[in-house]
Amino acid sequence: MSEKNHLIPGAATRAATQAYAEAHQSAGRVAEGHYSDFPREHLRLSSLGVGSFGGEPSAAVDARISAIVARALGAGINVIDTGAHYRYGRSLAAVGAGVRTALEAGVPREAMFLVSKGGFLTLRGGPPADMAQWFQDEITAQGLGSREQLAKGAHLLTPEYLNYQLELSRHLMGVETLDAFLVDQPEVHIPECGKEAALQRLEPVFEMLERAVQEGRLRRYGLSTFESFRVETDAPLFLSLTSLVGLAERAARTVTGDPQARHHFKLVMMPFNQVMLEGFTRFNTATGQGNVASPIQAAHQLQLYLMASHTLLKGHLGNQSVDTVARALADLPNPAQRALQFNRSTPGVGTSLVGISTPEHLEDVLAVAGLPVMARQAYLGMFERVGE
Repeated sequence: MSEKNHLIPGAATRAATQAYAEAHQSAGRVAEGHYSDFPREHLRLSSLGVGSFGGEPSAAVDARISAIVARALGAGINVIDTGAHYRYGRSLAAVGAGVRTALEAGVPREAMFLVSKGGFLTLRGGPPADMAQWFQDEITAQGLGSREQLAKGAHLLTPEYLNYQLELSRHLMGVETLDAFLVDQPEVHIPECGKEAALQRLEPVFEMLERAVQEGRLRRYGLSTFESFRVETDAPLFLSLTSLVGLAERAARTVTGDPQARHHFKLVMMPFNQVMLEGFTRFNTATGQGNVASPIQAAHQLQLYLMASHTLLKGHLGNQSVDTVARALADLPNPAQRALQFNRSTPGVGTSLVGISTPEHLEDVLAVAGLPVMARQAYLGMFERVGE
């Protein structure tokens, strides 16, 4: 059997995502305003997305994640996020099983937006007894990276390893083409090798990803960070969105030989929630458009789709809300729904991701998807009080 026969063809399209959005809105499952617009391409992507990071590496959790993904895709949530190292690689196949179930139920592949990530070591099967020997056998001997290129004992920024994780993602998820692949937290290299060397490591990774787009394995790529977009401009870990776009432009030109080539660096992910507000409040990014912008504003100006991670702050915001948010969204039944509504109502945030491994938690996501987003003035008024 050829690869094409067992991998699901297709990727998200404008027509299919718009039809999906219209169908769910007209059925009353989601509210007007639940779908965000992907810059230039005009894909319609849900304001809430399902992540697959949490949960023990067991068959029972695999089955739960698969069921959650399938139900979400059938209920108006078309953004699914995973990573090559999530649950030692098990989340990839669990997501893939959910995607196949949704397909069988009639959700087109072209209506789904499937995201994976790479950088952190996958460690399939769990942590090895002898990490040094494992690294020698599985990484160095395979030409995927050296000990000198390893950061924090857990992260590689080599094109060979990121390509391996891209291929692992495609095959375990069972899809010919990923909608997006994100380089996950490259800033962990900065304390060990310096910012300039970290960016030098990133450039050939971008070139590999541009080639993957040319080859049809991928539609677009981006960066997921924990700290780099949120910190002050002069902080050691700061990475400029504008500079990263420049790096991608150079990578596209190198790969194609065309000085006018368009890059495929199209989306970024960062933590944002009612406690971690820097994406909205910290003006740290010169965009080249005559202003210094917040990360969320900068992404908009640079036509990058912004995804928020840590929407529930590892579950903490599922149990309690900041006072101002609790007052402004008192009509919602619990802190989890308030957290989801706060994030998805933020101007400039395309999709807020929620890691779910317990089916009941999907109920809150679907309930909020059925609500209109907050009016801009109501949101901003609340935000001013949050910042007091």
